[in-house]
Amino acid sequence: MSANADRLPPGQYEPRGWPVLHVGGVPRIDLATWRFRVFGAVAEDIELTYDEFRALPQAQVHADFHCVTKFSVFDNDWEGVAFRTVYELAAPEPGVTHVMAWSHDGYCTNVPLAALLDDDVLFAWARNGEPLTPDHGAPLRLIVPKRYAWKSAKWVKGIELMTRDRRGFWEERGYHNDADPWREERYSYQETGHQTG
Repeated sequence: MSANADRLPPGQYEPRGWPVLHVGGVPRIDLATWRFRVFGAVAEDIELTYDEFRALPQAQVHADFHCVTKFSVFDNDWEGVAFRTVYELAAPEPGVTHVMAWSHDGYCTNVPLAALLDDDVLFAWARNGEPLTPDHGAPLRLIVPKRYAWKSAKWVKGIELMTRDRRGFWEERGYHNDADPWREERYSYQETGHQTG
């Protein structure tokens, strides 16, 4: 039995290494033209260059990482910028309840604002003292440790603040809207009151 068995959510296992999974290919991103946008229910849109983003107050988070494909990677040390720091820059309008994270490859995922304001949520550029590789989401990846990893969007290029929920890429394709690994919320048919067809 693994020494981390008590830290494994239901149905998960501990792999060797950190598996790579994503939809489609890895986008080629030019940092000279890279921009991070905050838009939607905000007083004014914000756009940051890569250097401006990296100049924001930095944060470190120690957290586990749980993928819906059933692997969990323990004791990751993430470095980046806290979600809360970016959110507060935006002067959000009243009534924001959800956020859509957008990626360079067109991927998007929705997360309740309350979950993103946790102290362990950040936009990461490094893990365990090493820069993220493109396969793992470089130059910037959203990390939401308390949700399955499809909520931790790779190659993130911006966030849309929303006053109502709207499903993202996998949520529209049958994945659970909430994605809590401890409740094993993998698929939309598990949602209370969910209608199919």
